[in-house]
Amino acid sequence: MSRVRSHGNATTELYTINILRKLKIKGWRRQIPLPGKPDFCWPRERITFFIDGCFWHGCPKCYKTPKSNVAFWNEKVIANRKRDRSVNRKLKEMGWKVVRIWECELGKKQNKIDRLKKLVGS
Repeated sequence: MSRVRSHGNATTELYTINILRKLKIKGWRRQIPLPGKPDFCWPRERITFFIDGCFWHGCPKCYKTPKSNVAFWNEKVIANRKRDRSVNRKLKEMGWKVVRIWECELGKKQNKIDRLKKLVGS
C-alpha cells in the first residue's frame, strides 16, 4: 500500500495527459488546491476532471473484493464513494463542473472525453 502513488500514475494520469495532448485540449492544470484534489482542472472554465481508480473507488464492472480482510475493504470502498459524492457536492456549490471517469473507461469510452472537450471549448 505504501507504494501506491497519489499522482503520476502511468496507467491513469500520464495516459490521460497523452490523450488530452493528442486531442489538443488545452488549458488544464494539475494539483490545484480544491476539494477532492482533482486530477485535472480548467480554472478559466471552472471544470474539474477526476479519474477514479477501479479498485479504490469500486467500479461496478471491474471491482473484485480482495479475499482477505473483506470487511475492511468493503468499508474502505464505501467511504471512498461517499467522499466522492461529498466532493462533487462541494465543488458544484463552489460553481465548478465535475466530470468523472473510471480508469477502465479511459481508452474505451470516448463519450466522456468528448463531453470534456465540449465543456472546455477546444
